[in-house]
Amino acid sequence: MQVYFFAAARAAAGTAQAAVELEALPEATLQALIDHLGQHYTGTTPSGLTLAQVMEQCSFLINGQRSEANATLTDNSLRVDVLPPFAGG
Repeated sequence: MQVYFFAAARAAAGTAQAAVELEALPEATLQALIDHLGQHYTGTTPSGLTLAQVMEQCSFLINGQRSEANATLTDNSLRVDVLPPFAGG
């Protein structure tokens, strides 16, 4: 699946997107993906937040649908967007 990072998540990850194989996760859940990403991307934002810290405040979309951490990932989970809170409008 492709993971797309936006705003502060992009800054902390140091990249706009990443490919993650479902088989790389200990279980097929969004939470397992969040944990995996937090462990593998250890950069920080300019204010010093790690990706794991940023993701604590993020919303997540799976194939365009807002999803909670307990959501199941499948082979059809082709895109996951990591969306920090946005200021401004």
